[in-house]
Amino acid sequence: MRPAQEIARRYAEVRERVASAAKRSHREPSGVTLVLASKTQLSDAIAAAYAAGARDFGENYVQEALGKQEALRALNIRWHLIGHLQTNKAKVAASAFELIHSVDSIRVAEALTRARPAPPVRALIEVNLGGEASKSGAAPESVEALIDSERGKIDIAGLMTIPPPGENPGASRRYFAELRAMGERLAARTGLALSELSMGMTDDFEIAIEEGATIVRVGRAVFGERQR
Repeated sequence: MRPAQEIARRYAEVRERVASAAKRSHREPSGVTLVLASKTQLSDAIAAAYAAGARDFGENYVQEALGKQEALRALNIRWHLIGHLQTNKAKVAASAFELIHSVDSIRVAEALTRARPAPPVRALIEVNLGGEASKSGAAPESVEALIDSERGKIDIAGLMTIPPPGENPGASRRYFAELRAMGERLAARTGLALSELSMGMTDDFEIAIEEGATIVRVGRAVFGERQR
């Protein structure tokens, strides 16, 4: 089977799994956006996934994304930044991505505002629920202050998290439930909709959907192991 056919087959399988998980949680499958994590994947692989129906692709690094955007500019792709954003990349990122998943500090948010004050950059607040020193993300207790400081400057659409690694995918469930509860609580306190929850990857995206994810970031299940 040619690589493009394999990607199409894998993509169809993941779409079916997304739909099944949504139905188990009494939700419409259309309420879940499948973002294909395309870090290190070649443009041909992204084009194959696009031909299979994918429209949302997530990149970890701004410079890598720019090269792919140029190569694939004829395609109507919605690009997401799902990796950590450095402030020195904010000026470029502000106009290169439809949604930035990884705002984790006032410093990053202000850099995006300076780069593009209007229309405001659409973004998610990344929350480090596991308190891991090796991961970026705002501490849970600081998220409300971050939202209050930056509301109106950037378009805060919701929250994102990456759970700590666990012995099995089910270990992620408590973190997904915690992020959903945090989003509901902060929406009530701030008056913002905070309707997006970006959580869940290849190993646990179905659990994330059951716990309320509106965006899942899946790479390996569609593309196979990352290209080096």
